[in-house]
Amino acid sequence: MTTTRTATIVTERDIAHLPEAAQRYLRFTGVLDRPRDTGFELRAHGWFRRKPTDHWTACRVHQHNTTTPHIARDYHLHLNLAHVLPVHATDTYHHGHGRLHATALGTFTLAHATGPEIDAAELVTYLAEALLLAPSTLLDLPVTWTAVDDRTFDTTLTDRHLRVTARTTTDHRGAPRLVTTDDRWADRPDGPTRTPWSTTTDGWVLVDDRMRPRRAHATWHLPDGPFTYAQLDLTDADITHHPAD
Repeated sequence: MTTTRTATIVTERDIAHLPEAAQRYLRFTGVLDRPRDTGFELRAHGWFRRKPTDHWTACRVHQHNTTTPHIARDYHLHLNLAHVLPVHATDTYHHGHGRLHATALGTFTLAHATGPEIDAAELVTYLAEALLLAPSTLLDLPVTWTAVDDRTFDTTLTDRHLRVTARTTTDHRGAPRLVTTDDRWADRPDGPTRTPWSTTTDGWVLVDDRMRPRRAHATWHLPDGPFTYAQLDLTDADITHHPAD
């Protein structure tokens, strides 16, 4: 079932055609009777590691996702590698193309990646973040909602030449517990490899009249076992939503 826009304020009529699990999710996240969002800005603290054997390193994130005038994602990660070396990593998605870039001391390139795999990875990450942090943005995007079972649904987002899918698993209230996708590529020794990826949530909390995850964990599901590489504390994060006019 594909989303179509009817009015700025979200009503029951706008979601009535969606799978039951998706309707329950949208009610739980509080999109009804409020203006649709066009995006959000996030400032949060968390923890990051590059390898399963690494210790966790504190990090801070500044991010801006939007639907207008086009789908775009700008993600900035700051941390001190080995607690001493300043690292700045960016993940961006604009006009159908993604880019990953990381530098140390603002000068030395640690990582750089572009190409079809990065394009898809950035777009599906955008979709996963919308599912958890800005659900009503999905109502104005070219998204197809598909029922899986009474607590699970798929969302497929199309942008330009790309088409990506994420699966959301909810609890009995409609609260998302897990978002998964096969449309990301892990950096493996033999090159980028399509690898299952997920984001899990540690409960939900009401902040400023909006539901948000308490904490989110990003995990690669590698052949030798799951590897959680990032955690964000969202309870105390600064999240600003941008309602449609």
